Amino acid sequence: MANPRKPAQLKAVAGTTRKDRDVPVEVELPLVDEAPVVPDWMPNAHAIKEWNRLVPILMANKLLTDAALSPLAHMCALHGKIVQLYAAGEAPTASMSGTLRNLQNDFGLTPVAQGKVKSSGADDNKGNAFAGNGRKQGSK
Repeated sequence: MANPRKPAQLKAVAGTTRKDRDVPVEVELPLVDEAPVVPDWMPNAHAIKEWNRLVPILMANKLLTDAALSPLAHMCALHGKIVQLYAAGEAPTASMSGTLRNLQNDFGLTPVAQGKVKSSGADDNKGNAFAGNGRKQGSK
């Protein structure tokens, strides 16, 4: 079995980070500054209601970018279709449920995903509390 790479956070804590192996900084996409209108192709009222519910939440947490509008619209449309199925006494397919869950995770809308998603406008200049403490791993 192949050895997975050690996450950058663990390297920083262990003091084994190297400048020549730093991961490039992520792309900064422009945030949406005004609430976007609901796309005209949104399939039903449930999808529109979900759009109107999520847009303010994502904007307040600086998670809504121009590039995220299309995935958000698709997530809302899929949510609307699934709600229609449940209302008709049917169940969505596993693929539909899984796709919705994946889209929700991408936006940090599930409890597990909330810790993994960083807002685009977050102030992450706090630094590493463990870096530069002058001690090697294992010393006291």
